[in-house]
Amino acid sequence: MPKSEVEYFENAGPENTASALQIAKTYAEENGIKDIICASTTGTTALQLIDKFNSENYNLIIVSHAAGFAKIDTQEFLPENRAKIESTSRAKILTGIHAFSGISRSFRNELKTYTSTEIIARLLRSVFGDGLKVCVEITLMAADAGLISCGKDQEILAIAGTGKGADTVALIRPAHTANFLDIRVKRILCKPAIW
Repeated sequence: MPKSEVEYFENAGPENTASALQIAKTYAEENGIKDIICASTTGTTALQLIDKFNSENYNLIIVSHAAGFAKIDTQEFLPENRAKIESTSRAKILTGIHAFSGISRSFRNELKTYTSTEIIARLLRSVFGDGLKVCVEITLMAADAGLISCGKDQEILAIAGTGKGADTVALIRPAHTANFLDIRVKRILCKPAIW
């Protein structure tokens, strides 16, 4: 396996987006990674991803928040960004139930109790940062949607951030949520040192 260094950003946040996307692009080019999964709430990071990975050689998957995530009957992904992405690129936009919340969130909100799914999310967020938690989550979601393969030799790059933008990139062997314990974070290419 090739050597790679981890880039640690001094702080979490969107100011790291350009650097994180460049790190992902360089690693993808040098190692033949074709599946790139990126979290994007409004579509802003998605547009930057498409600009950076402007080749047809990549399977670009953009994972948005589920409708109702922030507010009932609201989709945070801006319609103008969705239209631009759908009309100018081959990227796929995945909007679905979040692997680490979904129904579990309703129990937390209503009963003030955590289920095992949200405990896993909380553990990943607390120990490794929000970006890595989201990288794992969007990989599970893309696998469940059938947008990537889960073969034992499969590797994808997942890109996510803390709040907005991108500050974390991970090389992951994907798995479906039904096989969650088979997912492997093989490399962390960049992440915030403080979150």
